[in-house]
Amino acid sequence: MTPPDVFAPARLGPVRLRNRVIKAATFEGRTPDALVTDELIEYHRRPARGGVGMTTLAYCAVSPEGRTDRHQIWMRPDAVPGLRRFTAAIHAEGAAACAQIGHAGPVANAASNRLPALSPTRRFSPLGMRLTRAATAADLDRIVEAHASAARTAEEAGFDAVEVHFGHNYLVSAFLSPRLNHRTDGFGGSLANRARLAREVARAVRDAVGDRLAITAKLNMDDGVPGGFWLDESLEVARWLEADGSVDALELTAGSSLLNPMYLFTGDAPVREFAARFPQPARLGLRLGGRFFLREYPFREAYLLDRARQFRAALRLPLILLGGITTVETMNLAMAEGFAFVALARALLREPDLVNRMRADASTRSLCVHCNRCMPTIYGGTHCVLA
Repeated sequence: MTPPDVFAPARLGPVRLRNRVIKAATFEGRTPDALVTDELIEYHRRPARGGVGMTTLAYCAVSPEGRTDRHQIWMRPDAVPGLRRFTAAIHAEGAAACAQIGHAGPVANAASNRLPALSPTRRFSPLGMRLTRAATAADLDRIVEAHASAARTAEEAGFDAVEVHFGHNYLVSAFLSPRLNHRTDGFGGSLANRARLAREVARAVRDAVGDRLAITAKLNMDDGVPGGFWLDESLEVARWLEADGSVDALELTAGSSLLNPMYLFTGDAPVREFAARFPQPARLGLRLGGRFFLREYPFREAYLLDRARQFRAALRLPLILLGGITTVETMNLAMAEGFAFVALARALLREPDLVNRMRADASTRSLCVHCNRCMPTIYGGTHCVLA
């Protein structure tokens, strides 16, 4: 059977996209008051104008304590007017709009939020430099409902899709991790218990918006840390999500924002640039010890593909391939291997018009050199320092 054309229209659940290229969620650093700004809209308008089928707004927390810091959007009535301006601008460029919703859990900065960070079990968080609080059953009930409410807010604001964040050791991902989840109640221990929160969140979101919005989940294939969530367990969770019928596609990712962030990005580790963003003595500490946290992994094209193939072989659910996709050849390979969509992040940061140029000339390849010096710019407006 002939593989689909990556630049031809495709359906994602109930949504028709003009092609199979998605701008992945990457925190923009353009919401100083936790609300949409003109700068945020323009940040997404550029890749929408540049040809992507859908752009993903990141990161929209479902509750105030679920932000990685207090400047991030959280889904509430006050945010709706700005979110409507956002979706109208994206639709005017011919692209669909997706809102990534989730709860940062132990990745939240409690000092910035001025609220306790939640985690499966109490632990020290280097992000807020204080202990997290173990989420109670009441907390989890509230957070599940908050995801449903956030999805309804996204629908009210005109989004075409929502992506629930089940990766990078944010709250749901932390519950999946045997390293981070030491609970002895119905949310800990066995994989079925550790996956309970993920399944309840996905079901609540589906019940909230039905088939009116596409629903994707960003799922860790592995955490990249000893004793963490690994492929065999992730495959089982993916099978359960497929059987539940709660999501229209999975975007496969890896790594831990809490313990091993470079495992997701690969390429250079910009320790000096990160350190420069912090006051002393944190700056000196990062300069001296940053290599232990920001470990380097050599970049290679489509570096998540080998792991993602195992999911493709096990599932019928549409899958979105992420991770180091820089050529049309790789996009065509993904289509040939049965992936429904491809997701790009850093490549579009360097060249927002990359998709249009690739469609016009298949020999075009991304200029991104994977220096990752864009990563520290999240504190003042995410951008490619080489563009």
